[in-house]
Amino acid sequence: MSSGFSKGLTSYGDTGFSLFLRKAFIKGAGYTDDALGRPVIGIANTGSGFNPCHGNAPQLIEAIRRGVMLAGGLPVEFPTISLHESFANPTSMYLRNLMAMDTEEMIRALPVDAVVLIGGCDKTVPAQLMGAASANVPVVQLVTGSMLTGSHDGKRVGACSDCRRFWASYRADEIDTDEITRVNDQLVASVGTCSVMGTASTMACVAEALGIAVPGSASPPAVTSDRMRVAERSGAVAVGIAKSTLTPAQIITPSSIENALRVLLAIGGSTNGVIHLTAIAGRLGIPVPLELVDRLGRDTPVLVDLKPSGQHYMEDFHHAGGMATLLRELKPLLRLEAMTVTGRSLGEEIEASGPGFAQDVIRSRANPIHPEGGIAVLKGNLAPGGAIIKQSAASKVLMQHEGRAVVFENLADLAERIDRDDLDVQADDVLVLRNIGPKGAPGMPEAGLIPIPRKLARQGVKDMVRVSDGRMSGTASGTIVLHATPESAIGGPLAYVRTGDRIRLDVPARELRLLVEDAEMARRAKAAPVAEPSADRGYRKLFLDTVTQADQGVDFDFLRRTP
Repeated sequence: MSSGFSKGLTSYGDTGFSLFLRKAFIKGAGYTDDALGRPVIGIANTGSGFNPCHGNAPQLIEAIRRGVMLAGGLPVEFPTISLHESFANPTSMYLRNLMAMDTEEMIRALPVDAVVLIGGCDKTVPAQLMGAASANVPVVQLVTGSMLTGSHDGKRVGACSDCRRFWASYRADEIDTDEITRVNDQLVASVGTCSVMGTASTMACVAEALGIAVPGSASPPAVTSDRMRVAERSGAVAVGIAKSTLTPAQIITPSSIENALRVLLAIGGSTNGVIHLTAIAGRLGIPVPLELVDRLGRDTPVLVDLKPSGQHYMEDFHHAGGMATLLRELKPLLRLEAMTVTGRSLGEEIEASGPGFAQDVIRSRANPIHPEGGIAVLKGNLAPGGAIIKQSAASKVLMQHEGRAVVFENLADLAERIDRDDLDVQADDVLVLRNIGPKGAPGMPEAGLIPIPRKLARQGVKDMVRVSDGRMSGTASGTIVLHATPESAIGGPLAYVRTGDRIRLDVPARELRLLVEDAEMARRAKAAPVAEPSADRGYRKLFLDTVTQADQGVDFDFLRRTP
């Protein structure tokens, strides 16, 4: 089997000439035959001026290169698409699958024996792992690390749970324009990903739990020496797996997926993590039914006291021992035989991490933040394919609630009416937003965190039950039902809810129900059939023609592997 620069030769009809030409051009960059004879380790560079979450990419690349060379490999950097949550229209989720395809095809096309994938911001790590799983070339995932926290009026703040908290206060006229401007300077104190347990931090922990990232890599902040040492070690480990040909398919297995789900539930992780893990597993033909998520959640308590489900930040999680501390506590629930990129099992890595120490960020299973997992799965006639709620960040008084539906047709309707003083809405109503699912928006934007109507916010209302077929940021909190499947844009029941209908939410019973007779729903569907969104050309056409629903990971159907 060919390796290094002899691998995947460009097709000229003469393999000898293909290698001769390739070596001639790479030698133009100053390489010697000695260098070109070593294992080639690709470094996927996702740095971008539009991606401050990846602002430390140059330093990470330098450290990875050092690790690769110390281990006897040849590091070669190459670029791929870079996605940032706040700089992608209509949403970075719309482009996640494009980045996954870019990553997969570049890994396939280039003569690499292994790859270190640099990702951080929400959709980048899932995209890279989806592409890597499909390409099935040895990879190590390296996350960029979280940002530092800032300070506002003597109080610690960080993106982006505090972003949402301060903005809600501003909308409610509790703080003025001067204060919201001042806090804007402090919420993001350095490069790196959000400093709370949002989607970026969730996927960092998930990657380590999957075994596809080196132990200890999830929690070091972006600008620390710990992060640089993790990068160096990632480079060295990449050389090792290049030699042993340890592939993603040998690491991402049903056992490691179960471990990742346990961790997702125990950290109070982002609801987006369910979609991303489903998509990653789907590339290898591993099903992740919502029933599995809910079953594991019944006996996996939330142990990590981080915002938005707790009080601390990622810096504190790191200082508390990070994933090693959490995995030691979860050990009786984990599949310890699962393989990691180090060539050792997860159980062996937990043993190698040594004993714990006193800290107050990661709780024991006897003293959890929440007795069940952070995410619960709901079923009912409003979401026959399932919906989810982040119960660890919801209001306890609303976990069993019945209220009148107040329906918003789409994002434009929401923006036009949510702040109007004449909006017919009460605090015990249920806000419903449709047409923000995978096809409806398109791209399933993080608009599920429907704002509290301004007139209620001014009255001091802080939370309401909200239901949509979209997503929400992992940094958000509230009693918010998401991922209602099938989505309204393809004729799901959410399409036929009317303002004034009654909706019942019962999280302990795992139920989400529209209190309307089936016959009436059928009559409404017949009277107003849904026309699915379509496009004439380009990536939007590919997306709308092939994207799956939330319970299938919002991946393209032709990229999923049949179990």
